[in-house]
Amino acid sequence: MTGVIEVTNLTKRYRDALAVDRVSFTIEKDTIYGLLGRNGAGKTTVMSILTAQNFATSGEMRVFGQQPYENTKVLQRMCFVRESQKYPDDAKPSHALATARLFFPNWDQQLAERLVDDFQLPMKRRIKKLSRGQLSAVGVIIGLASRAEITFFDEPYLGLDAVARQIFYDRLLEDYTEHPRTVILSSHLIDEVANLIEKVLVIDRGRIIMDEDTDAVRDRAANIVGDAAAVDAFVAGREVIHRESLGRVASVTVLGALTAADHERLAAAGLEVAPVSLQQLIVRTTQHAAAAGVDDHDQATAIDEGALS
Repeated sequence: MTGVIEVTNLTKRYRDALAVDRVSFTIEKDTIYGLLGRNGAGKTTVMSILTAQNFATSGEMRVFGQQPYENTKVLQRMCFVRESQKYPDDAKPSHALATARLFFPNWDQQLAERLVDDFQLPMKRRIKKLSRGQLSAVGVIIGLASRAEITFFDEPYLGLDAVARQIFYDRLLEDYTEHPRTVILSSHLIDEVANLIEKVLVIDRGRIIMDEDTDAVRDRAANIVGDAAAVDAFVAGREVIHRESLGRVASVTVLGALTAADHERLAAAGLEVAPVSLQQLIVRTTQHAAAAGVDDHDQATAIDEGALS
C-alpha cells in the first residue's frame, strides 16, 4: 500500500498543555481509518495540523509527499469536515455547496443533490437558522460530494438522529466502493463505525496507543463466561484485562486468540465464549493499562466507557 500521509514525532503544545505528544503513523491510500478516542484526546488537533489549519510545535509530516502549508495543490486534494465549521452569517446551504463545488476538482453535483434530498436539507434557509442536525448534514454532504482524495470527518454526525447517521454511513460506504479514496473518520461512537473502518488509530492524551487493522484487533480478545471456578481455571496464566462477577457466574476478558484446543477445553468445562466489540476492547485494554500502572510513555491511561458510548 502507498502512504499518502506520513507523520513522524508530531508534537503540539499550547503553553503548558501538551495536546499531541510525539505521534508517528502512516495513512495508506484508499483506506477508511477510524481515528478513535475520547473527547480532548488530540484527534481534532492532529487533523487540523494535517490539513494546514494549525501548526505543529515540532515533528515532521508529509501529505502526498509534500508539506501542506500554503500548498494549494495539496490542499485541493483534501477535505476537512469538522463539527465546529463556521459560515458567514448570511450564508445558506446552497452557498456553502456552491463554494465547495468551485474548490474541489472531483466534486460530484449529482451526488450532492441526492444527499440534499436524503437529509431533507432546507437549501434556502440561512445556515445560522439550521438545527444542529441540519448543520451537520451540510458538512457531511460537502465531505462526500467533494470526492477528495483524502477526506477527514471530525465527529460529522453530531446532531444527526439515528436514521440520518445510518444514511451517512450507508452513503459513505456506497460511494467509497465506487470511488475509493482515503477517509479518516474521527469518532467516539466506536461501535457504530466499527463495520466501516479498515484500520484503527486510537489516540489518548495526545499519544497513539493503537495502530492496527480492524480485523486483527477484533481477534485479539474474548469474553469467557460461566462458573467462576471453571473460568478462573481456564484463564490462569493468561492476560486478563477485565473481570465481572455476579454470584457464582464470572465474565472475564482475556487477551490472545483462542486455539481449537482452547475451544474444546471451554466446551468440556461448560463455558461460553462471547465476542468482544471494538469499543469494549479499546476501553478495557486502556483501563487495564492504567490499573497496572504502565508508564504513560508506553500506554496512555484510561479511556472511560462513558466517554466512548
